[in-house]
Amino acid sequence: MGKSYARIDGRLRTFIEEQPVFFTGTAPLSADGTVNVSPKGLRGSFAVLDELTVAYPDFAGSNAETIAHLRENGRITLMWCAFQGPPDIVRVHGRGEPVFRDDPRFEELLTHFPDIDAGRHGLRSVIVVRAEHIRDTCGYAVPFMAYEEDRDLHGKRFAREDDASLSAYFAKKDHVATSLDGLPGLPLPLPPRSV
Repeated sequence: MGKSYARIDGRLRTFIEEQPVFFTGTAPLSADGTVNVSPKGLRGSFAVLDELTVAYPDFAGSNAETIAHLRENGRITLMWCAFQGPPDIVRVHGRGEPVFRDDPRFEELLTHFPDIDAGRHGLRSVIVVRAEHIRDTCGYAVPFMAYEEDRDLHGKRFAREDDASLSAYFAKKDHVATSLDGLPGLPLPLPPRSV
């Protein structure tokens, strides 16, 4: 039923690029730490950089568990499910890192997301993942669901923020600068963009 792949190309690449939502899973090294699973959406907010490297923008939110876990140990799994068409589930297990706004790589990474207006979503970083294991399995138990459209609420909420107000917003949240388990999360105040 399942098959491993050496790279993200062909049918596999097409499949993951066509999905309107994917999920990330991370965890701290501590055995009693909190495992985090996050849904990710917005058309155009995922990119295959090469056959083993993928990336997605990390938008403003009420916590920063993925960032904290990646800063501590780098482990991450990305998962896509087919909610339409043939039943398929694809997982990319790998090592990731948050590339923050003051990193010289940040602006070049943004060019991979031409349909995303970074100013509307409170962009904090770009998550870059290097695949170590790529696998697909059957999605026989995944239900059929229809994609209608992206919600516009996130863009409406964060479009009115600038760097100072975003930093203030994040500073008020309990689990942005520090994770649920006390790990360093998003550097605050937000680093300025390097341009």
